[in-house]
Amino acid sequence: MLNTIFNGFEITVSSFFICTAVSLALGLGTALIGMFRSKSSRSFLLTLAILPAMVQLIIMLVNGNIGAGVAVAGAFGLIRFRSVAGSAREIGLVFLATAIGLATGMGYVILAAVFFLLIAAYMLLLTLIGFGAGSAAERELKITIPENLDYEELFDDLFRKYTKNAELDRVKTTNMGTLYELSYKILLRDSHETKQFMDEIRTRNGNLTVVCGRPVVKETL
Repeated sequence: MLNTIFNGFEITVSSFFICTAVSLALGLGTALIGMFRSKSSRSFLLTLAILPAMVQLIIMLVNGNIGAGVAVAGAFGLIRFRSVAGSAREIGLVFLATAIGLATGMGYVILAAVFFLLIAAYMLLLTLIGFGAGSAAERELKITIPENLDYEELFDDLFRKYTKNAELDRVKTTNMGTLYELSYKILLRDSHETKQFMDEIRTRNGNLTVVCGRPVVKETL
């Protein structure tokens, strides 16, 4: 049942269209998972939809040909990604689409479908139960201040007023060393007071840039 539909290294017209149809269908399913309770760019979702079919064709062409395999590996080695890789969720979906393409490219269409259904159900379940989301009151607070501003006890009174716990996690310089970026891990007393808390931080100094978000998905308010 889970065996390949290919007869040796021979690829027939019917097997090619079966594999391509399965790749496109599962690629569309992967893109739909990427849309579920998550915001992704249109170009990324379109890429997810066609990525399994592209990987499938590459595997079909390479199958059994060592020279072609070396050439493809060399071509991929020349690729340079100049943009941000994306979120961990997006990277995981790219790996899922690639795995589907590898399976269909070798003729394991039923195995690819079963694997997709298992992973899709598992991801949807974890998303629905809010796995790894943490408390709604947990935030990562980033404050950018001028380098000549003493930040040691600058916000302590606001932390005592609005947070149960506040810890300075990291300090780094930005803008050629003219600014400090302070990263705090905070636990708010009331998550509905986030905007008021940030407004009071901004009024402490007119040059402050404040970003407050959840540890996993940052929110700029």
